[in-house]
Amino acid sequence: MAVDPLSAARAYQQAAQAMQSRGATGGDQIDFGALVQDAVRQAGQSAQVAEQQSLAVAAGQADIVDVVTAIAAAETQLQTVIAVRDQVISAYQEILRMPI
Repeated sequence: MAVDPLSAARAYQQAAQAMQSRGATGGDQIDFGALVQDAVRQAGQSAQVAEQQSLAVAAGQADIVDVVTAIAAAETQLQTVIAVRDQVISAYQEILRMPI
C-alpha cells in the first residue's frame, strides 16, 4: 500500500500539532506510543464523523459534499495509521533478523 505525498504531509502536520499540544520542545522526551494512540484515536473520531455525516445526508439534513469530505479525511487518516503500523512491524522484523 503506497501512501501519497499529501497523506504523508497531513500525517506529519498532525504529529507536529500533537507534539506542540503536549508542550514538547527540543529537549523533551516524546512518547512514540502516545503519538500512535493519538493517531488511532483521531482516525476513529474521523470515521465517526463520516458516519454521522452519512446519516445526516440520509435524513436530508446535510450536503453530500460534507459526506465525501469526511469520508476522504477518515480514509486518509486510516491509511496513514496503517502505513505507520506496517513500517513499525517491518522495523521490528528487521531487528529480529539482526545477528546477536
